[in-house]
Amino acid sequence: MKSKAKSKPEAVNAALAQKKGPVSQFLAHHYRHFNAAALMDAAKGYEAHLNAGGKMLVTLAGAMSTAELGISLAEMIRRDKVHAIVCTGANLEEDIFNLVAHDHYERVPHYRHLTAADEVALVKRHMNRVTDTCIPEMEAMRRIESVVLEEWVKADRAGERYFPHEFMYKILRGGKLKKSYQIDPKNSWMLAACEKNLPMIVPGWEDATLGNMFAGHVISGDVKNVHTVRTGIEYMTWLAEWYTTTAKKLRNGEGSIGFFQIGGGIAGDFPICVVPMLHQDLQRTGVPLWGYFAQISDSTTSYGSYSGAVPNEKITWGKLAGSTPKFIVESDATIVAPLIFAWVLGQ
Repeated sequence: MKSKAKSKPEAVNAALAQKKGPVSQFLAHHYRHFNAAALMDAAKGYEAHLNAGGKMLVTLAGAMSTAELGISLAEMIRRDKVHAIVCTGANLEEDIFNLVAHDHYERVPHYRHLTAADEVALVKRHMNRVTDTCIPEMEAMRRIESVVLEEWVKADRAGERYFPHEFMYKILRGGKLKKSYQIDPKNSWMLAACEKNLPMIVPGWEDATLGNMFAGHVISGDVKNVHTVRTGIEYMTWLAEWYTTTAKKLRNGEGSIGFFQIGGGIAGDFPICVVPMLHQDLQRTGVPLWGYFAQISDSTTSYGSYSGAVPNEKITWGKLAGSTPKFIVESDATIVAPLIFAWVLGQ
């Protein structure tokens, strides 16, 4: 009976958490069933993947930067628990908006009860609402626009071209924003990524605030060449080479590349397709499939929803193997992701 008790999940988790901090020990004791158990399984799988010599690609959809996920994600980057990031243009820029304008943000805890007139009052004050949080246009968006516009124009006149995240790295490294920081810099995941020169892919950047602004500056003639900012297909070709090269290095050490997806949408859909593209379109059949997959999502698993599709559906598209460790936590990523990160960090 004793050996059977020791093999129960709660006993296994307690043993694993013994050398970790209080958050991990709390998870091990309380998170035993349903989505709580799925969270634990995904966290343990993430850690096991890294311990086996693997690398992890993390994708960010939704408004994770405005939710200040950087508080936990930045430390994951610094501790080499994240090796590449795919994010929406919104997440790329909103971490920097928060970095320089945090004191001007306003929280609206009663957002569910706002009337149309209340929303009009907010827009008249140039407060852009994301659920319960309002981003101040002048202090955040326009401040960043003026700085990045200098880099766009400079590159344009020099005939140079860079990816969206490379422009963000340039302005962070240039130091012009440093005097405007309003949060502890250690809580900015973009600063952590910049310091590591972390590989980054930003598909669909055009629909973000800065993407719209760039289009406006092309139309007004401030930027002459629309291709000054590299996007889409070039990101995929870069990702194809990164995946091929990284997988080859890891295969010699028996590791693999994992896929940790926060939310759905293009941030997840775009990068996971690189493997079937390599296999089917480039005939690089020796490149391995993703070696770990986890998704935090509240999307429904019905009516053709790709964001809500169970991981096994990805097997039929040549993205995951039948043997790939697969996890899905159907919950709020702002709650789940920091807890998984805490386990991986041993907190």
